Amino acid sequence: MTRLRRLGESLYVLSLALWVGGMWVVGYLVVPALFANLGDRQLAGNLAGRLLAQIAWVGLVVSVYALTFLFSRWGASLFRRPVFWLHLLLAALVAANLFGLQPLMAQLKAEASPLDVMESAMRDRFVMWHGISSVLYVLQSLLGGAVVLWSVRDQR
Repeated sequence: MTRLRRLGESLYVLSLALWVGGMWVVGYLVVPALFANLGDRQLAGNLAGRLLAQIAWVGLVVSVYALTFLFSRWGASLFRRPVFWLHLLLAALVAANLFGLQPLMAQLKAEASPLDVMESAMRDRFVMWHGISSVLYVLQSLLGGAVVLWSVRDQR
């Protein structure tokens, strides 16, 4: 195996670990800690939204690299491999949350201003979209774990 190929594979695995690990740390450790420790729920929500958006951008960049790397490794046969479809589904969920649901929730917050969205007439709509976003995030987390496990298995 050439050094360049080993470097590409190492970067692939490390980037997946960064993204999926980051997704788990932000979503399941940092965000709950923000809400538990900041006295201002609106501030906690704004910080959480920013952090979740940042890790989503990391995910999109990693997805582009991962799919490019896998295509260079397997060519057109990649489309017959489950790992391709896992990556594609994962990237689609990230994009849906980042470009669809997060702006929608930000708009609801803006419409509720100067009130906190949870104290406004927008509350029910916000809660619904936030719940959908949360379910998508859990799916992303599970698919991310599956992609990491699958990818490590494929590296052997």
